[in-house]
Amino acid sequence: QYSLIKDVVSSLKRHRMHEQQFTHHPLLVLSNFGLQQIQVKLMASMFQNMLPSINVHRVNLNSIKRCLLISYDAETQLLDFRHYSVKVVPVGVSKGLKKLLQEKFPNMSRLEDISELL
Repeated sequence: QYSLIKDVVSSLKRHRMHEQQFTHHPLLVLSNFGLQQIQVKLMASMFQNMLPSINVHRVNLNSIKRCLLISYDAETQLLDFRHYSVKVVPVGVSKGLKKLLQEKFPNMSRLEDISELL
């Protein structure tokens, strides 16, 4: 079973597709591949070698825009592929500061001072 990209995009309320998402390879996440069966180990090795490895100490987290999740179900012996778009957003800050951090300019016409925004 699969879905075409045009069907996925048409079902989304706000889709985020831009060329910058595909300038860097996705982060690969393998789930349930820890079984000792040789075919499961072979599949895990194949998926790991399809994409370049990521050095966690050197990678710029802002460059990772996608995540590829591959999950194996041992009972049905089926693979589940999920391809996610990743967006980094500031958390735990005021609405005005969040807009500034995202390089959006908030409406400051109702404010007396910049401190009211922050």
